[in-house]
Amino acid sequence: METQNLAVFQADIAAQCQAIEGVFVSLEQRAVGLTPESPEKLESVAYQLHNFYSAIEDLFRIIANFFENNVSETARWHSLLLQRMTQPVQGIRPAVITAESYALLNALRGFRHFFRHAYGVSIEFAQLQSNLQKARQLKPMVDKDIQAFLQALSSDSAGNT
Repeated sequence: METQNLAVFQADIAAQCQAIEGVFVSLEQRAVGLTPESPEKLESVAYQLHNFYSAIEDLFRIIANFFENNVSETARWHSLLLQRMTQPVQGIRPAVITAESYALLNALRGFRHFFRHAYGVSIEFAQLQSNLQKARQLKPMVDKDIQAFLQALSSDSAGNT
């Protein structure tokens, strides 16, 4: 892998990680004082959960486009992209996320799908709380996964020079 291409890729990853961090901060700010009696607050937190998952998915698209050069636009591309991130691509890249991160992300993907397509359906407090907890559990895991991924890339790159 060329050093220049890797540097640009790492800069793209860093920028997206900053975006993820910003969304997560907004999510935590919106979640303060969350109660079932405030539908506007429930919707605001749901929107930020949607954004949190979407920002992570955008990170995965950056990675997939850089290495595999193909993110198919099938009806299932969201789930296929997520699955792909758990798999190392021999001679190309290591796995991006762990199975534990995958499980939480897949649950949040389901919530994001619900949020985007459930017009006229109220957000249930218990469902929102459950997904908020998943996001809080996931955030440090994804941070760790991405750092390990970048470290593995740097190690591979240093060994190939």
